[in-house]
Amino acid sequence: MAAKAVLRFAAFLAAAMTIAAVPASAQTNDPNTGRTKVDCTDAAGAAAADCPKDDSGANSGAGGGQGAVVLPALIVDLFPNPPASAAPVPTPRPSAPPADTQAGPPAGGPIVSPTDLVATEPRRAVAGDFVPDEVLVTVDGDAGAVQQIAASFGLEVRSQRQSRLLGTTLVRFGIPDGRPVGTVLAQLAADGRTQRREPNHLYSLQQAAGIVNYAFERIQLDNKKASGENVRIAVIDTGIDDTNPALAGVIADQFDAMPNVPIEKRDHGTSVDGLIAGVGALEGMAPGARIYHARAFEDGRSTMDVILSALDWAADQNVSIINMSFVGPKNELLATACRNARGLGIILVAAAGNNGPKAPYGYPAAYDGVIAVTATDAKDGLMQQANRGAYVFISAPGVEMVAPSGAGSDVVTGTSFAAAIVSGAIANLIHAAPERSADDIGKALAETARDLGPKGRDNDFGYGLLDTKAAEAAKE
Repeated sequence: MAAKAVLRFAAFLAAAMTIAAVPASAQTNDPNTGRTKVDCTDAAGAAAADCPKDDSGANSGAGGGQGAVVLPALIVDLFPNPPASAAPVPTPRPSAPPADTQAGPPAGGPIVSPTDLVATEPRRAVAGDFVPDEVLVTVDGDAGAVQQIAASFGLEVRSQRQSRLLGTTLVRFGIPDGRPVGTVLAQLAADGRTQRREPNHLYSLQQAAGIVNYAFERIQLDNKKASGENVRIAVIDTGIDDTNPALAGVIADQFDAMPNVPIEKRDHGTSVDGLIAGVGALEGMAPGARIYHARAFEDGRSTMDVILSALDWAADQNVSIINMSFVGPKNELLATACRNARGLGIILVAAAGNNGPKAPYGYPAAYDGVIAVTATDAKDGLMQQANRGAYVFISAPGVEMVAPSGAGSDVVTGTSFAAAIVSGAIANLIHAAPERSADDIGKALAETARDLGPKGRDNDFGYGLLDTKAAEAAKE
């Protein structure tokens, strides 16, 4: 009996050794196995079919797509996005601890190298020009949470503030290790405390190359009766020459959204303010209006975080109108700020852009609720460089007009200045009937504009040329 037991054990042992000798099937935890890796942050990757697409269905690469805006040559190469090969893409790990348990180093501590971050979203394809080593993030949490997020994702906290119009904390994170912005945006989605994640896009003022201000006659506004008395208007632009006689008593308050950058250019902002509410020989459309001027541009350029700071300040001034004579790419943070400003009853006026008839849409003008203004000349012809598109709302004079500038006065051309004319005209409407709502005024502008192009609203002139007299009479 004992011998049989020994034989059975020996047979079992031999079988077990035979099974152990069979090779196991190869296993991998790499989620990218079998996938084609596409870097949507460079031009080649953006054209690939695997990249995310914008609303129009076109690939949203670094320089194309309906949502992209090609800025003037002045800043196209200012902050080129580094090639994808500049830094290795962090290798994902199978899992990560919950965001609220990640305890990074204390504030001011060392930055952790992000070699094993999880990206819960596809890498973002970023359209338009942007700061290549920064992202803007709204954070649900306090300063400690911001520091934890920075440490967990290998970022630097470059600025943070509470935004009124966004309703949350806005943080500007720096990327010290060369990772593409699209990669960092995707990685940050893994932390539930990050609500919105956007590039720090670049925007440019809309002044084209540059003789009596013919605007009063063309928009049916009697310059002897024009008045925007006590109407509060915010202007987001360059610095201004507030010693110019045309601005005497016009500026109610000023705010510098980029205090660490010396003011060198004052022409554009001075011209815009003067066209809206200038006094004396260079009288604006709405004399008596009170201008709240936010400096957010230098040398014709700015960034998203600076513009948002200026918008928040403007909203706090209880203004009726915000003039935005600048253009850049689509950005969800800017869209939210504009939507919430509109919800406060503020009328938003923006330049449609000077990038030509084939240029993509310009923002903020193309957002719903924003009055997008294109420019016409003394004979009601469209400015040749003007953007075109279904977002264009109305036309106004903006070609070769005399306006105050940092040097005294100048001849100016651009949709920036057409926007200023519209802001001044709207101030007249508000002065005449303070009870009129933003919706009512927008409707009146559309219904009374003088048709210039094909019948009805078109991509060149929008609803047509502004008619202030008719709009004033068209009260609900």
